[in-house]
Amino acid sequence: MSQLVKEPTHHRLNIAFKSLGPYLREEKYNDGVYLFDCLAVCIDDKQSPEQREFWGWWMALKFDNNLFEASYATGRFDLEGKWVDETPEEVVMEEVIRTREVFHEKLVKMLRDKFSCDVKIVEPLVETK
Repeated sequence: MSQLVKEPTHHRLNIAFKSLGPYLREEKYNDGVYLFDCLAVCIDDKQSPEQREFWGWWMALKFDNNLFEASYATGRFDLEGKWVDETPEEVVMEEVIRTREVFHEKLVKMLRDKFSCDVKIVEPLVETK
């Protein structure tokens, strides 16, 4: 039995994005832009949890005419809970890229399967969140 493709409404997208895991930052949405991030590598796990910083990535996803545009950035999640646009050392960067690629594959598959929408990676996101 074939599955009907549903219209990608805000509510349906929200449910679908939440199914991808803990990446969605629903409280930081603004005007049709969905925000995601991933704390991929702890910088110093000897620190207490509230004093830890992380290397990772964040992404803004815009939707327009059945096409999603993804802008990714890499950096450090600081003690204030903000992303800082910095480049980690190579061994850490490999893990950050791996987690981003795994997420992106899941995102693309889900949007194609559920909504028949494509995802295009556009210019890197440079503003901090």
